Amino acid sequence: MEKKTLKVTLVKSPIGTRESHRATVLGLGLKKIRQTRTLEDTPAVRGMINKVSYLVKVE
Repeated sequence: MEKKTLKVTLVKSPIGTRESHRATVLGLGLKKIRQTRTLEDTPAVRGMINKVSYLVKVE
């Protein structure tokens, strides 16, 4: 059984957002706008994406 994954792309700059939200974006491994990461679909990752949903796009 293969693990489920999510493609997360940073679409908006975290400049001017809360410090905790900037840390969450870095925690997802995103540094540059339009950078995409493929992450494992876990409750922890889902929670991080929900927290910064206004900065990222998920496929």
